[in-house]
Amino acid sequence: MTQHHQSVSESRLERGRRALAEIDGQAGEKVVAALADIAPDFATYLIEFPFGDIYSRPGLDLRAREIATIAALTAMGNAAPQLKVHIEAGLNVGLSRDEITEIIMQMAVYAGFPAALNGLFAAKEVFAHPARTK
Repeated sequence: MTQHHQSVSESRLERGRRALAEIDGQAGEKVVAALADIAPDFATYLIEFPFGDIYSRPGLDLRAREIATIAALTAMGNAAPQLKVHIEAGLNVGLSRDEITEIIMQMAVYAGFPAALNGLFAAKEVFAHPARTK
């Protein structure tokens, strides 16, 4: 996958939309669409900051960023919907199912077995019903 570099002529929103489409595909668009009737401004913030600013920075490729995101969401233990979106994103940017499983298992050391178990069950669900469009 390509690394997103910030362009002077491209707005944060435009850059974020491009990154969101590449990383999360339809899953990301569904999240944004679901916010339209309750908090459209929050949807814009979601596109601009995480995707337009953070994911678009140089220094880490998208694969490495998804490894970090899957690990963090697993460790949180209370973000199953977001974890599922990012497991799918990990697949979209080139992570294998085995790599994702290992990332989640590694979190047992730092976040405990319950968080890792919840993460593994989220991965199992995504692997069984992939929503991949790429």
